Amino acid sequence: MDGFTIEEMLEMQRVLQDKYKNKWEPVNAGTGKNKLLWMIGEIGEVIDIIKKNGGETACTDEKLRADLIEELADVLMYYNDTLLCFGITEEELKTAYRNKFERNMKRW
Repeated sequence: MDGFTIEEMLEMQRVLQDKYKNKWEPVNAGTGKNKLLWMIGEIGEVIDIIKKNGGETACTDEKLRADLIEELADVLMYYNDTLLCFGITEEELKTAYRNKFERNMKRW
């Protein structure tokens, strides 16, 4: 199976946003905060699954695992919307991620 790139996810979000452009708020820097808030809500749903069922059960119970993965996909969708709102490219994110990784590797 090939990897699933950030650029692929961003393109899927662009298509989704275009399809619902008359129903959803626009994707721009002004709405970026709202996308982050929606993402936090989705993170809350992930936490609820784990809190109510325990991490081990959330990983091993087929239905709960499917719910957990779906909610994490929602988190990623809002995350990618946020990247689109602020015009952050895959390359910019990759550079920042690598730089942060290197700093963390030297931290302690």
